[in-house]
Amino acid sequence: MPKILFLILLVSQISIAQITVLDSVTKYPVSYATVSFGNGNGIFADNEGKFIFTEKLYPDIDSLYISALGFKNLNISTKDIPKLLLMLPQADELDEIVIGTKLNRKFKEETLKPHLDDDYYNCWLPTIESEIAVYFPKHSDQDQKLTSIIFPIALESKDWNKRKRANSDKKKFSTLFMVKFYANHKGAPGKVLTYETIVFRATEKDGDAYTLNVEDYGIYIPKDGFFVSLQVMGYTDKAGKLLPNKKYKEVKTKNGIVKIPTNFRPLLPFTEKLEAKNTYIKRVFINGNNWVKFDKGNGFRSSLLDKDLYNYGIGLKYKTFKDE
Repeated sequence: MPKILFLILLVSQISIAQITVLDSVTKYPVSYATVSFGNGNGIFADNEGKFIFTEKLYPDIDSLYISALGFKNLNISTKDIPKLLLMLPQADELDEIVIGTKLNRKFKEETLKPHLDDDYYNCWLPTIESEIAVYFPKHSDQDQKLTSIIFPIALESKDWNKRKRANSDKKKFSTLFMVKFYANHKGAPGKVLTYETIVFRATEKDGDAYTLNVEDYGIYIPKDGFFVSLQVMGYTDKAGKLLPNKKYKEVKTKNGIVKIPTNFRPLLPFTEKLEAKNTYIKRVFINGNNWVKFDKGNGFRSSLLDKDLYNYGIGLKYKTFKDE
């Protein structure tokens, strides 16, 4: 009986704390909206536009800054926060970037292989605050349509002493990622190429790379190239639903409590096999949400840079259409 009462109380508290983000026009949920706290931390709504927020959970937060692809940013006070938040749709000059013409011509399928690595020490530890974007130039004057993106993944062995064995048992995980595409603006990620919300769930069963089919999104490679980005959303349940993950750890120090971003699995292997430095990083909740090239002297403290590992080696599959 005490356990049942505890569960009832817990469920009732969660329902009271639950907030839903909706499209102000369609009243549909705004899936995976970014909820920034303004202090360098934040959370994400789930696929139903829901997130949990209470003063008890976040006593030092007085404002929320909510953003999502295709919507105007929403800034609200946490005092008497309503259970429903409405976001206004917005599509800034998207038609100038995306080519919407269907190409029913002969084509050649091409693949740019990903750079894989199972060395844990050559990997980026994903945190929810970080988004990684990789630049791809266009090497042809012909029309090219993206069909798949291949994301390298490094799996971790359950037994550290057996980590170099291919048949060793791997640590389990179920992690949700968001993918975005950006135009090239003076060598850095610029405007988004599609406002579609693109997510995928990766598990240890996917092996050392996850292949995401993007052909239906109709993304054609711009003449100046483009960026593809990856951002971890958090762990999911067995059905793939985003869990209310703890986004940071609280560590007591002499100067008070310090919040350290939580690392999520899987690890993302970086490579030294690319000549150009094509990888950019941005801290979603801090530094003005600005992109910075992953390079020495740009404010990064990383053992990857010490080993000249500058790039996340994403692979591509695309169709190159023949001229009529």
